[in-house]
Amino acid sequence: MSVVYRGFTQSQLDAAYNNRAVERDLDAVKIDRDRRSLAMYATSKVSRDRAYGPGPRQRLDYFHAPAAGKPTVAYIHGGYWQLNDKEPNAFVVEGLLAQGLNVALLEYTLAPAAKMTQIVGEIRTAIGWLTARLKPEFGASTSLVVAGHSAGGHLTAMAAGLTGVTAALPISGLFDLEPIRLSYLNAPLRMDEAEAGANSPTNLPLPEVPVTVAVGAAELPELLRQSEDYFARLTAAGRTVRRLVAPGATHFSVLEQVARPDGSIAKEAARLAGA
Repeated sequence: MSVVYRGFTQSQLDAAYNNRAVERDLDAVKIDRDRRSLAMYATSKVSRDRAYGPGPRQRLDYFHAPAAGKPTVAYIHGGYWQLNDKEPNAFVVEGLLAQGLNVALLEYTLAPAAKMTQIVGEIRTAIGWLTARLKPEFGASTSLVVAGHSAGGHLTAMAAGLTGVTAALPISGLFDLEPIRLSYLNAPLRMDEAEAGANSPTNLPLPEVPVTVAVGAAELPELLRQSEDYFARLTAAGRTVRRLVAPGATHFSVLEQVARPDGSIAKEAARLAGA
């Protein structure tokens, strides 16, 4: 069979980015996280479904920290740009609230209803909307850390250079979309080479703000490589960057380091925010 990317055949490349194929007990994990997410909505002060644009998925939920004047984390969910909603990801809020942070859970239009350029544009619009309202409307400080997991890690990197963003925390991110374009994942995304290149953080000017690149130590090798390459590029450019590798964590279990009050990624978000 012919090679399509970095020595991978088509089937090998597809397998290299198929996180669900190597994870165990995902159904049980989803049930548990759904339960915890519902509990966060029930027990937290939250401004729900705030519209940052006209689309039905252009909305966010803002969870308020116990005290006023605190920094905010804008969290972007994953799902390979084609799956997921903000509500089942509310379980991550627990760890961030425990660190004294406000949390905005962002939602965006999914593929195939939206292409990559639109998705990136929506996130940038959401960050601009949020930045303008942090202090006057939500009573927060002006410190804003953008964070996100998987596809959300990619969108984090794409938003890291925006005005008002003070730090970025991509988790298990995808920074070069060329292998995504060449894999099975591109069917709903429909990216051509130009669009993949234009929306790949590795091809764009690097953010000036502090960045922590987080990843699980037990993730697929290609996911590890993507984070290592982005970290190396930031380091070579002299940016303020840290690398956080969660021991034993897979692509899905790494989120427990956000959700746990003592989680390493929750603590790192607080450090980046200056909380």
